[in-house]
Order: sequence, then structure tokens, then C-alpha cells
Amino acid sequence: MRKLLTILAVLLPLTGIVAQKSTLNCTFTGIGDGTKVMVCEPQGNRLVPTDTLTLDAKGRVKLERYSTDGGAQFFALALTRAQSPLLHVLLLPKEKVTMDINYDEAHNVMQITKVRGSENMEMYRRYTDIMAGVAADPSLQSAMPQAMEALIRNNSRQLMSAFLVTYFESAFDEYYDLYKTVRDSTIANYGNNDFVKHVDSKVRSVIANGTEAPDIVMADRDGQLRRLSDLRGKVVLIDFWASWCRPCRAENPNVVRLYHRFHDKGFEVFSVSLDNNREAWLKAIDADGLVWLNHVSDLRGWSSAGGRLYGISSIPATVLVDRDGKVLARNLRGPQLEHKLIEIFGQ
Repeated sequence: MRKLLTILAVLLPLTGIVAQKSTLNCTFTGIGDGTKVMVCEPQGNRLVPTDTLTLDAKGRVKLERYSTDGGAQFFALALTRAQSPLLHVLLLPKEKVTMDINYDEAHNVMQITKVRGSENMEMYRRYTDIMAGVAADPSLQSAMPQAMEALIRNNSRQLMSAFLVTYFESAFDEYYDLYKTVRDSTIANYGNNDFVKHVDSKVRSVIANGTEAPDIVMADRDGQLRRLSDLRGKVVLIDFWASWCRPCRAENPNVVRLYHRFHDKGFEVFSVSLDNNREAWLKAIDADGLVWLNHVSDLRGWSSAGGRLYGISSIPATVLVDRDGKVLARNLRGPQLEHKLIEIFGQ
């Protein structure tokens, strides 16, 4: 690997491309000298081992990375043993970074204890502190989201924030404001970075209150097209759900109750299923007594056209639309949904 990097450094000037070198020096404790450390590179949605380095007698290892596009270098380090923890690394061009890393074998955690030369990796060091604390005391798990949010908000200008914010990916709707803060803080300096592009696309997918709800046109259980826009003049709850989603099924009785209570006053439900099994979808409709007619699905699961149109990344998810087809609110459920409908229709 070192020979290849040397050759690369020699050849790039001949092509007219100026390569910017970043250097990472790591000192590991908690593992013996001669231990091998894998370098894992992102390929698609996976991290794939691309090189193996050996620690010297003092637990040290050095990496040199070259950037030809001025972009950040992102990779991960892992031990060559089963179930090794990952240590993510983000290097900006020309950075010279030194890190001390301790491996806690009892809890299988790699914790960065000291960083010099990188604000991004100093932020990540604090993240490893949080993870090490939870590993040592599982009762801290419930406080982890709050600690993560504070870490990201306090360092939202760092490129690392665009990576760490994906901790909240499955609860994006709840943490939309955090994603937007990170996007707004990083896009000017790092707009071409893949993590920032992802955060930007997530933020852009949200349809703000007061804007017109995009029309959903999908087939119902009989194969007939149903359009959300055909319900103009009604207050409509767009309900994204699936037969396999336990929280969705738990919420269904509440939706049924509110449908019966407010339907005669102009309330409709437009259910978009993220199922990929037709039989399971239809069985759940009958079992849960979802008596309204507007049930649609293209049976493509998370690739559902309706779900993608509204940027749905977790379910249950709802969008409440007013009589003029404008978005009133997102993710109202239980008492919140009932109070909103009382506000609209009265007791």
C-alpha cells in the first residue's frame, strides 16, 4: 500500500492534477503490538476492507491519503477480529492528524482519548466518549439521543456533523430541525460532500405546512387509480402505514374511531401502504376495520411512490391536509390528532 501511494504521488503531477496529502498517525492501547488494523472504504452502502496495516512495537500506525478533487477523505478502521467495532475517520485535505485510541476489550469499544490537528475528529472523539459511556453503563442508553443532539448542534459547522446526524435517520421527522441546522451550517463550505448532499436531500423532501400537498395517484386494492386531489374540499389524513408495522397497527383503532366521529363533517383518510405483500396488506385492512375506500399501494415497500413523494423514512407517518389541499400538520397521532380535528370541526 505504501509503495502504491508513493507511485501515486509521483505520477499525479505528470497528469496536471495536484494531489493534496492528508496524514493520520494513530497510537493504540489495549491491544498488543503486531495487531493488524483494517482500512475500510465506503462502497455504495457498505464499508469494504481495502488494506491491512500492522501496529509497531509501540502500537503506532501511519496512513497517508491523497485527494485529487479537494474533497474530504472518509474511511473506517477496524481490528482483524470478529465483531470488531468501527472507528470512522474524516480527514480534510492537507490535514496532519494524530490520535490516541484505546480499545476496551471488555466492552468491545474503541474510544479516542486524544486528538490533535482536526476539529472534525475532535467532534468524533466526543461521540466515542458517549458510546463508551453507554457500553460501560447501559442505563445511559436512554440519555444518548439527547447527548447526540447536543453534540451535533454545538458542532453543526463541522463536516462530521453531516455524518453523525444520520444517527437519527429512522426518526427523521422528529429531528427535521436538527437536519436542517446541519444542512444550513455545512452546505456553503461542503456542498459537494456526499453526506451533506444526503442531509440536503432529506431536508428538501419535507413539505412545509401551508404548501400544497403533492398529488398522490396510485392504484387501490381493485387496481383502480385513486387521486388524493379528488378529495379536495375534505380534510384528509394521509396515513403512511404497513401491515408489518406494529406501531401502525396499534394506532389504527384510533384512526378508525376518529374517522367515524368526524367523517360526516368532512373528514377522510387516504391510506398509503408500504407493504410489498398484497395478501398481508388486504388482510390487515379487514382485520383492523379500516372501512374507508381510499387504500392505495404499489406494493414496493420503502420504494413506494407515495412514500418517496413525501420523503417518508419511517412509519407510522401522517400528513393532515386541509380542504384547499394545503398541508396543515405532519405526524399527528393519538390525542394530538384528535385535538386538531376538534379544532377544525368542533366538538
